[in-house]
Amino acid sequence: MGALLFRLQQEPAWFVPLAVLGALHVAAVAFRILSHLVLLLRRPTDLCHRYGTWAVVTGPTSGMGRSVALDLARRGLNLVLVGRDPAKLQDISDTISCTYAVQTKTVVVDLALIATPQGDEALRLLRHAVAGLDVGVLVNNAGLAKPCAVYLHEADVEAWVRMISVNLWALTEVTAVVLPGMVERGRGAIVNIGSGTTLTIPSFPLFSIYAASKRYVTQLSRSLHVEYRGKGIDVQCQVPLFVETNMTLGATASRKRRSFLSRLIMPTSDEYARAAVCWIGHGPLCMPNLGHRLEWCICHVVPDWMLDELCLRLNLWHRVRFQRLRTMRASRTNVVNDGCLPCKQV
Repeated sequence: MGALLFRLQQEPAWFVPLAVLGALHVAAVAFRILSHLVLLLRRPTDLCHRYGTWAVVTGPTSGMGRSVALDLARRGLNLVLVGRDPAKLQDISDTISCTYAVQTKTVVVDLALIATPQGDEALRLLRHAVAGLDVGVLVNNAGLAKPCAVYLHEADVEAWVRMISVNLWALTEVTAVVLPGMVERGRGAIVNIGSGTTLTIPSFPLFSIYAASKRYVTQLSRSLHVEYRGKGIDVQCQVPLFVETNMTLGATASRKRRSFLSRLIMPTSDEYARAAVCWIGHGPLCMPNLGHRLEWCICHVVPDWMLDELCLRLNLWHRVRFQRLRTMRASRTNVVNDGCLPCKQV
């Protein structure tokens, strides 16, 4: 001990404060990882008993929304499925009904039309669908990322207005529809799906409007958490990074060939959903996937200018790829219009 104190006395004056700061940072990172592992090992929360017997899920027909809906059904919750495609809604409803002993309702709503006369009618249908139900969980999963990988001056105005309508306005309106019943019953959980890009990196160039809309989701969720926690309602924003879905660039054709590292940093939608449902009710802001949390910790020690440059280069690469896809789609459309090929979606 004496030798250690002697060595510390020989070090420069700045060494001890810097060492303490480094130790505190390492302890903070270790605590985050440990808390995540503890949650994974603890007994799952009985969502029906804690919040209510019904859950509302927006955007449940594909990707994370579909996987979350299936996992909630697996835990015994009845489901109100909200989406714009009647056929796809019926498909996920039938899948749930055939697999689990729960009830389902479908509500056909184009969330991009919220705040229009058509949207008012859609919200009336949603209010009617949830009236009298013990809605305990709301998952605002529906979101748009288009236009993506474009400069702002190139973006189609109608496309980014539609994205803002879904990502901001619709999420707020659907929450406002469900909240009164939760307040009356004195319990409930609202889960808003944000984006890890709003926390892990300082900017997300060429996806600027998308990133800004998800920042709104984060701030709204944290504020509502403070407003309603005294009323027995848990409001949470989940901020995933990349999740493997059919729309994710770079997703492999065969998941069996993926390495452990790739599965860690880009989980499948089913893997993400299992973690996401476990985290419901645990804090106003969370990143459910362990691999995503590790990426978050790494980004905290990388300088902002380096992350900015990395994101710009990566998204410029995405831009080139999207442009090729658009060109292919346009060329196939032209061929179809000429009557040379049967109509086929790319």
